Amino acid sequence: MEQQYDVVVIGGGAAGLSGALALSRARRTVLVVDGGAPRNAPAGHVHNYLAREGTPPAELLAAGRAEVTGYGGRVETGEVLAARAEDGGFVVDLADGRSVQARRLLVTTGLVDELPDVPGVAELWGSGVLHCPYCHGWEARDSAVGVLSTSPFGVHQALMWRQWTADVTLFLHTGPEPSDEQWEELAARGISVVTGEVACLETAAGRLSGVRLVSGQLVAQDAVVVSPRFTARSAVLESLGLAAEPQEMNGHVFGTALPSGPFGATAVPGVWVAGNVTDPRAQVISSAAAGLEAAAAVNGDLITEDTRRAVAARRVFSPASERELCDQVLGDRRHGI
Repeated sequence: MEQQYDVVVIGGGAAGLSGALALSRARRTVLVVDGGAPRNAPAGHVHNYLAREGTPPAELLAAGRAEVTGYGGRVETGEVLAARAEDGGFVVDLADGRSVQARRLLVTTGLVDELPDVPGVAELWGSGVLHCPYCHGWEARDSAVGVLSTSPFGVHQALMWRQWTADVTLFLHTGPEPSDEQWEELAARGISVVTGEVACLETAAGRLSGVRLVSGQLVAQDAVVVSPRFTARSAVLESLGLAAEPQEMNGHVFGTALPSGPFGATAVPGVWVAGNVTDPRAQVISSAAAGLEAAAAVNGDLITEDTRRAVAARRVFSPASERELCDQVLGDRRHGI
């Protein structure tokens, strides 16, 4: 065992760094291990983050790492292979062959966006291919936005994006046929519907130019919206006996997430989660807030353990007569003597 820490934070995105910052400021020994592949790396900017609106993701993370290390925390680029409970704490195995010990774990490993298997989608992900109107709607305002329906959420997305632009086209592709009620809603909002499968997304000068149908028709579009499957990065949690569970919306599964209680507590004592690994809908600012709340819960748990240990040590090492005298003094003070 090379090193011991109060808390090892697995994952160094907004949730992990926010939690590590709070714990470092609480004078805990903290190690953050991050793989260096943040989910929002393809995006140009972070949005809806008060006072940091429009900050490039890499810049935000660099600032967060500097803040954590400035308070004594340690941040390492690496991969955690597994973790296991041992001697009242945890052993964390790293890909470089080292193992470190932690009294508590905060897992903020995020999720993976599983994209539709349509040529051009992965290549344009985060620029011409989008999914969240709150993340990118303002930037795509008043432009031609196509919604690629590959799940039961296509109509929902089209109606959502209609708030930002009047030029919305729903490409049914492999998605289900809208119900009569949905057809009426689409018509009432002026949303065009294109039937037939999509062959690929086409580009011009490195930018999205349109949606090519299998029939050969090209429909010009400025942006295309897709519905990824949100799959929790849960391998480390699985090594601890925790499993991600399916997440549903309107009776349809849209991904997986690790169940957690208040402030991110999991079913394994001493393990907390925060961010997209437990909340697929969380944006950067809400993930950061969740990391802070989880960190406060972790620190509170450690304080309880520290106090219990201190009381046990006092009982073991203090002579009986000294303990009795101290107890009497404390009792006199309680009664105003």
